[in-house]
Amino acid sequence: MSFFAELRRRNVIRMAGLYLVGGWVVIQVAETLLPAFDIPAWVLRAIIIVIALGFIPALIFSWVFELTPEGLKRDTEVDRERSIAPQTGQRMNYMIAGLMAVALAYFAIDRFVVGPTRDALNVAASLKSRPPADPVVDPPVDAKSIAVLPFENLSGDKDNEYFASGMQDMILTKLAGIADLKVISRTSTEKYASHPDNLKTVAQQLGVATILEGSVQKSGNAVLINVQLIDAQSDVHLWAEAYPRTLENIFGVEGEVAQKIADALKAKLTSAESTNIASVSTRNPEAYDYYFKAEYLMGQAMESWDKATFLDADANFRKAIALDPDFALAHAKLAYCQLDRHWFSSGLSPAEMAETRQSIDRALALAPDLPDAHLALGYYEYWGFRRYDAATVEFKRTLELSPNNVEAINGLAFVARRTGHVEQAVTHLERVLTLAPRDARANTSLGETLAMLRRYTEADRWLTRSLAMAPADANAMDQLLQVRLFGLGDLAGARDAFRQPPDWRISGQRRWAGDVFFLINPRAYIHFFERRFDDALHDWDTAPATTDEERLAGRVARVAIRLVAGERDSLRSECAALEPLLGAELRRQPESLGLLHQSSWVEVCLGNKARAIATAKRAVEVLPLTKDGYFGAYQLSGLAQIAAHADAPDQAFEALHQLLAIPAGTIISVTRLRLDPVWDPLRRDPRFETLLKARAYGSETTEP
Repeated sequence: MSFFAELRRRNVIRMAGLYLVGGWVVIQVAETLLPAFDIPAWVLRAIIIVIALGFIPALIFSWVFELTPEGLKRDTEVDRERSIAPQTGQRMNYMIAGLMAVALAYFAIDRFVVGPTRDALNVAASLKSRPPADPVVDPPVDAKSIAVLPFENLSGDKDNEYFASGMQDMILTKLAGIADLKVISRTSTEKYASHPDNLKTVAQQLGVATILEGSVQKSGNAVLINVQLIDAQSDVHLWAEAYPRTLENIFGVEGEVAQKIADALKAKLTSAESTNIASVSTRNPEAYDYYFKAEYLMGQAMESWDKATFLDADANFRKAIALDPDFALAHAKLAYCQLDRHWFSSGLSPAEMAETRQSIDRALALAPDLPDAHLALGYYEYWGFRRYDAATVEFKRTLELSPNNVEAINGLAFVARRTGHVEQAVTHLERVLTLAPRDARANTSLGETLAMLRRYTEADRWLTRSLAMAPADANAMDQLLQVRLFGLGDLAGARDAFRQPPDWRISGQRRWAGDVFFLINPRAYIHFFERRFDDALHDWDTAPATTDEERLAGRVARVAIRLVAGERDSLRSECAALEPLLGAELRRQPESLGLLHQSSWVEVCLGNKARAIATAKRAVEVLPLTKDGYFGAYQLSGLAQIAAHADAPDQAFEALHQLLAIPAGTIISVTRLRLDPVWDPLRRDPRFETLLKARAYGSETTEP
């Protein structure tokens, strides 16, 4: 009898199948049940190890022993004529079939029924089970600190919501100009109710001693504004007043309220601050109304980055200016609205940028010390031209005029990041969070900046805190995904973190970014990182694409995924079709970073290696590290990836060494190099092992 036939007779092969299928079922059940009872993760690892170690002994046992009606006996002791091995084998076949049915049922239920629900529950569990989100000790509460809660709209018409919001914002702006007060940013208060029951808790969360509540009732030409200043600890009303007005004489109410609050809190005002409080922006009631509408729309646009909403806000600012050409604040806010649209939504043309500068100049000519005009000029220099020194001057001037201006402090932080002074950026952002503790984006910015320094554990806490405040914030999800995937190598944590809905779109950041992470899309990248390339492709197959830009991006993303998966030969016809399309777009937008990197991957696909590297280098030239220390790192990482896949390892290693030596931890880490399949072409080079042993800039510990 042959050896194989003997294996079959002794049911060794059946035992192997039964053991493997049974072991898999045991592991799946353990993986599901153990976390429910808070059993440590090492227990699951121990089960897997024991099952793996038991495989060979099980086969040996099956070879040596046979099950008989009298019990277990050595195979050599059993009479072949009386052996029941065939019947035992048949029973084992039934057991294998049964276990496989269980396994298939488990897989189907987990994939299509339980999985989506469990993912949602894992998010909440992840946020609750992680360490306390706030990594800093709350400072003592300043007695001269205040938060202005959203004003309640008591008008019968809900369309008057903008008016209540505008009045709150005007009062807040006046208060922010008083250096002796700590004034919490609107971005931290906007999610609260107008009159919360738990005022003490709200004050603790915001780090303030007093709360200003208010309501606005507008009916036709009549307006009634009620405000009350409350000591949050004792619930005592420090001051309250009603302001019955008409639209013709409402001007200056915000200054009166700010002055009364300053008096109640015994704040010391400079003469300049007193003058600013008493100043009136416009005396045209219709212009005032259009300005409030524009501010309200701009707030919505800054949440969604929707171009149409930005343009609606733009139109209302213009209507206000048409009614009062000397409305300096409207000129300044129009410019800021346009700059916000340029950076986050859709770029301004040179003519539009020139018009933006004219609006700023007009505002400064009308009101040389208007904080909003200097703020707009700072972002004009930063977002418009990356002239960081000039932007810094304007942000500092804004803070001289409005010491509680969060957007100016943010500006200083972001400029510091772009110029490579990332530790300084952290200091600025920590200051922002004293004035905007409940602003999810401020928490995200600090987490993102700490990740640049490769302080991943701290970054994780801040980003987790941000998502607890704004669970649908796609940018916070992206950043937390990068921290857990690239920084901590935590695949399970990355899956828990990323909850971006399937109707994602290419964001403004995607347009700047060169790394394949952004090309493939963060949601699909989890599968890509795990080498589940078919699942990554499936994400793109199901992603909605409503514009030519999105359809083109999807096609190139699929090319990049399949290239890394080793399918180059089957891609040539697709890449040949993409090449002229990208060429035409690049002739129209020769400095589009997104198009340059898409084109470089298609050139790699076609075997045009020199052209691929030249195209990726062009992106680095458009946005070098010297021009932008943040997004410039993405372009350099993109070049390293193209060089790796275009058989130019020298250039790839040069770029990677440079990236590890700077604060570029959001995109490059030793952990990512070790795990990400995009670096596979470099793994057999001895220099790669040397790279894995390097200590990257700012690493909190040796990376896992």
